[in-house]
Formats: sequence, structure tokens, C-alpha cells
Amino acid sequence: MHLLRHALPPDRGGAPLRLVLGIGNAWQGDDAAGLVAAARLRERVGSHVVVRGLEGEPVSLVDMLDGAEEMFFVDAVRSGAEPGTIHRIDATDDPLPTAVSAASTHTLGVGDAIELARALGRLPSRVVLYGIEAESLAAGEDLSPAVEAAVAEVVERLLTELR
Repeated sequence: MHLLRHALPPDRGGAPLRLVLGIGNAWQGDDAAGLVAAARLRERVGSHVVVRGLEGEPVSLVDMLDGAEEMFFVDAVRSGAEPGTIHRIDATDDPLPTAVSAASTHTLGVGDAIELARALGRLPSRVVLYGIEAESLAAGEDLSPAVEAAVAEVVERLLTELR
């Protein structure tokens, strides 16, 4: 799954555009959590939600935000909490807490991308991060059991929020 660089869907007749972005690396254990969550969510939401996966640095997602009114991120994090812990953080008005934004598994994390979008005036009116605490980021591994369970829980929570 690579970054889709095409524009968001055209005018939806006044309906707010909701974007869910799963971030990660499909070949690095629990870092795939965001990608797996996005793939599972995509199968269960209607046309009122755009769901995408992004492999690579999240800072490139700023171009994907045009036209989005609500943005949900799912990403693996490392903050020292128990593996599988779900962090739900509303970043609409304030930056992500340092403990989570610095815990991203990427060089430039989701927090950096959010703050860049905020500085450019391109931040959607609602921004929420679901960070899933990683256990193992070993190359070639599957999701750990704790992260697998957390992915399922995040998908259910997102389905509730997106109704």
C-alpha cells in the first residue's frame, strides 16, 4: 500500500468529507497496525468516509487533507504503555502530547504532519489520532496478539464515531 496522491473525491453535495488514514509499514510487525485498521474499516464504511493507507513519512499527508472536514489517523506508537494500549487524542485545537507524538515509529511523525497542516491553514475542523501501542517492530513479523486485538477495537470505535 503506497500513498495515493490523487485528490479527494469531488463535491459531495454539501456532505462533510470524513477521511481516515491508516499509517504504517506493512513489513515491520506492529507498525502495520494503522494499515490493517484502514483495510478492515474500508470494508465496513459507506461512501460518506474515505479510507486510505499511507506507507512512508506522514508529513506527505498534508496534500491529502484538502476538502476534508474531519480527519482520523490510526498509527502505531511507542510511549512506554502496555502493548495494545489505545490512545485516543483529539488534536483539533492543540498539538499531540509529546509522549505520543514523539513516540511515532516514523522519522517525522503524525504530530509533525498535523502541526504543518495547522501552520499552513489546511487542518480539518476535527482531527483525532488513534495511537496503538506497539510491542514489536521486527521486520517480517505479523501483528502481535495485543496489537491485533487493539486494531479490532479501534475499527469498532471508528465505526461508532463515523456514524
